[in-house]
Amino acid sequence: MGSEHVRWQKQPSLTRPVLIAGFTGWNDAGDAASTALRTMIEAWGADAIAEIDPEPFTDFATVRPQIKLDSDNQRTIVWPTVGVWSVSLPGTDVILVLGPEPALRWRTFSEQILGICETFGVTMAISLGALLADVPHSRPVPLIGTATDEGLIERFELQRSEYEGPTGIVGVLHDQLHRAGLATASLWAAIPGYASQVPSPKAASALVERACTMIGTPAPLQPLAAGAAEYDARVAALIGDDDDMVEYLSRLEEISDDSADDELVTAEPVDPEGLVDEVEQFLREQD
Repeated sequence: MGSEHVRWQKQPSLTRPVLIAGFTGWNDAGDAASTALRTMIEAWGADAIAEIDPEPFTDFATVRPQIKLDSDNQRTIVWPTVGVWSVSLPGTDVILVLGPEPALRWRTFSEQILGICETFGVTMAISLGALLADVPHSRPVPLIGTATDEGLIERFELQRSEYEGPTGIVGVLHDQLHRAGLATASLWAAIPGYASQVPSPKAASALVERACTMIGTPAPLQPLAAGAAEYDARVAALIGDDDDMVEYLSRLEEISDDSADDELVTAEPVDPEGLVDEVEQFLREQD
């Protein structure tokens, strides 16, 4: 499989690594997925090993490069590039992929990721995403995990998606990796639709915790702890003067609490089938 658009910086020796990927854009509500990836990269001190050339895949009129000035006021253009990092952790080696969702040539882009997987002998790939849904911010973040591999579904209590309709790079990437024989899973966090513009470290924390449980390594939650604690108060202040929103939130909380009766309250979904429906409806609404 080709990786002609991968610009290697180093190729470390890794043992049966797991790949975790996330992309900014429409599948990153509340910046939850990108924050989760960035937190893992920084907290684990992951090494940059490659980047994918943005030129063939990016619509620069939509995702624009940035001009930066150094200490001597010299201009540098920073291109919106998908980066690749690696780290060896207790329990597993990990490859992390983070960057903007490509706008062009998705099959070719997915081939680059597959080429990276084949280079290092990746054993499992997990994607992180976040979507807007009718959920209250004041309750644990609902997560939904889907997979096509029966072993992963049983081992991690995931759902088999029956979705049909438009998809994004995550769907195309999963299809490419699955056809190549790689076990893949997708984790989605549900973000309150009424707080769509508020970054959610709370949802990012839930994604980090679940992903690390799956790969068998301690989760770096401390960097997100303060922001997650402040998130509820920030959203509450945002809607506090809107009586209709307060009433709407109260109804959502009642529904959430009723669903959680007699169950341990965790960051796991209390109604996974309903959240799958939310994911599928979200995807259908994308052009």
